[in-house]
Amino acid sequence: MLYFTRWKALAIILTALIVCLCAVPNFFPQERVRTWPVWAQRHIVLGLDLQGGSYLLLEVDSNYVKKEKLDQVRDEVRRVLRDAKIGYTGLAVRGDAVEVRVKESDLQAALPKVRELSQPLGGLLGSSGQRSVEVSDAGGGLIRLVVPQAAITDRIRQTIEQSIQIVERRVNQLGTVEPVIQRQGTDRILVQVPGLQDPTRLKDLLGKTAKMEFRMVDPTVSPEQAQGGRVPGDSEVLMSASSPKVPYVIKRQVLVSGGDLTDAQPGFDQRTNEPIVSFRFNTSGARKFAQATTENVGQPFAIVLDNEVISAPVIREPITGGSGQISGSFTVQAANDLAILLRAGALPAPLTVIEERTVGPGLGQDSIEKGQLAAYIGSIMVIVFMLVTYRLFGVFANIAVAINVAMIFGILSLLNATLTLPGIAGVVLTVGIAVDSNVLIYERIREELRGGRNAISAIDAGFRRALATILDSNITTFIAAAVLFYIGTGPVRGFAVTLGIGIITTVFTAFTLTSLIVAGWVWWKRPKTVPI
Repeated sequence: MLYFTRWKALAIILTALIVCLCAVPNFFPQERVRTWPVWAQRHIVLGLDLQGGSYLLLEVDSNYVKKEKLDQVRDEVRRVLRDAKIGYTGLAVRGDAVEVRVKESDLQAALPKVRELSQPLGGLLGSSGQRSVEVSDAGGGLIRLVVPQAAITDRIRQTIEQSIQIVERRVNQLGTVEPVIQRQGTDRILVQVPGLQDPTRLKDLLGKTAKMEFRMVDPTVSPEQAQGGRVPGDSEVLMSASSPKVPYVIKRQVLVSGGDLTDAQPGFDQRTNEPIVSFRFNTSGARKFAQATTENVGQPFAIVLDNEVISAPVIREPITGGSGQISGSFTVQAANDLAILLRAGALPAPLTVIEERTVGPGLGQDSIEKGQLAAYIGSIMVIVFMLVTYRLFGVFANIAVAINVAMIFGILSLLNATLTLPGIAGVVLTVGIAVDSNVLIYERIREELRGGRNAISAIDAGFRRALATILDSNITTFIAAAVLFYIGTGPVRGFAVTLGIGIITTVFTAFTLTSLIVAGWVWWKRPKTVPI
């Protein structure tokens, strides 16, 4: 174990040196680091508890997702039966099912068509025979389509995945640094934005579904008549987004949806100098918008966001350029936020803030100082203990531990990992684990010396025979760290990451690097006794 070829020794030294150098950007101001090459800009990001910021826990409205799924099934049943030219009555959503009645003579033709809507669920559920819709003949020409809970759960999972992407786009456009956005449980999203001290604007951005629609205003009935109960079947009453609230009678038919938008930017009206939002459609949206404005010149149309009317201008002339602008007595920030919402896209379901925390920068700085103090005290006590107990070999162990800590920060920098206060605790714990490995080696060397071996033979046997014990102890700890990372959230994961990385570097430094240092000392000194 004390013999190292030149190339093996060089590889060990270069590995330790390169990984340690990866931690260098953390010791320079970010303004200077940004001038470096891109590959050299990777650094550790301080977590919410170290630099302050906002913490939100969002929950998807599962009832909304369920209703959307049932409405989708109902619309698909209508389409299938119409395409097959099968007459039906009583198509409606009742409880957890969609029901439709056909003539007895048409039942045998209708059932296969409706059953085409039932698809196997993806993933593991598909292998167990679960399907998206369960179709049954309820008798008397009544067909019932039940959406099982497994299908609702699968739809919620898809909604969460899509919502995470949209939330990430919205948060990133705020200009924040390294937000943490991740799924938590089956129907929740965790959002941590370090450095953002006012969560109000963040909540406003994430709390809006941003479902934008362009619809025509119904001129056949006044808002007052509609509020009195005279609402046409193909229209509804919506209120304005601005105060005081003004009612509008809006047709239900959507001319163009927000999904056809390709860009939205805040700006100012050149005539009035008021804040506006300019938007641009894709090819399909531009065609539909041009057709709608050509057919309705002189008529008012409404721009609806989350069932509120932002603006209801009159179409003066056909708009064929595929772009336009929204005005509605915006403030500069409101125009900017609306542009962010439209660029990021609409959420598939509403998100509700169920937990909110704000950490001030002062508290974060206090956490850093206390974490540093704990790390310094723990490290000094370990260093002194090793020096007193093992003398020169204690110096070797302390060098290896210092390199170990530097390598941990180097790997965290390479991963652009987020360092939290529990993460610092993981680093401190790693120092103890690393020293423990050295203690195992040194105590084994002492046993070999007491057994009558000479110095070099005892050192070699000590390293060789302690290897199995070191691997066993570190592997079991690594398994515990992996379990913590898998089932934990937030700070627990931060602790698990630093502990796991620390175990890997410990095996490298406490055994490989320490044995290289000791081998170099043996080659240089040719000792007759071991100062341990």
